Amino acid sequence: YKDVARKIEKLHIIFEESGIRKGDKIAVCGRNSSHWGVTFLATLTYGAVIVPILHEFKADNVHNIVNHSEARLLFVGDMVWENLNESAMPLLEGILMMNDFNELFGKKYPRNFRKEHVEYRKDQPEELAVMNYTSGTTSYSKGVMLPYRSLWSNTKFGFEVLSLKPGDRIVSMLPMAHMYGLAFEFLYEFAVGCQIYFLTRMPSPKIIFQAFAEVKPNLVVA
Repeated sequence: YKDVARKIEKLHIIFEESGIRKGDKIAVCGRNSSHWGVTFLATLTYGAVIVPILHEFKADNVHNIVNHSEARLLFVGDMVWENLNESAMPLLEGILMMNDFNELFGKKYPRNFRKEHVEYRKDQPEELAVMNYTSGTTSYSKGVMLPYRSLWSNTKFGFEVLSLKPGDRIVSMLPMAHMYGLAFEFLYEFAVGCQIYFLTRMPSPKIIFQAFAEVKPNLVVA
């Protein structure tokens, strides 16, 4: 968890250097990974709005969502990036590979990074937190605006109906850009203090059973 705090701070420095302000949109598109989770948490704790995009979307749909949401930065996984065209997203000011983090962190904290350095923006319940785009049954995807209270109420619901404990294990296999997977395979578990294992490959039955055999999760969300 302290490593997560360090990575969040690295992203906060990138946001600051990029001139990102409270309420600006930051898009993320890639397979489930720890970097995806860090990008999500870093965006919210900075006070920006996260725009999660399903990595299975075709390139033109990703371009449309990035443009429609007016995202200033886009974090991508390597497999997604191969199919995108940056010239089709003229509003973007920067595109970052999710597994790359910067060296400015070392300059800001030359000796150490401690818990007293952790300072996150305090959100308000009605503030916009997430712009979540549907899978777009007809035409292009539609954006759904979710305030902070919706994330909080789902997390609180998780604490009321589930009984995970710190150190319990879970395999994150549902798409994190989908609100169900985000709420109940990541946010609730992260708040509890669980060990989250990210299934970075396509979740075929063989891969899922192999992951379950190795991780022995305390809860399976399907």
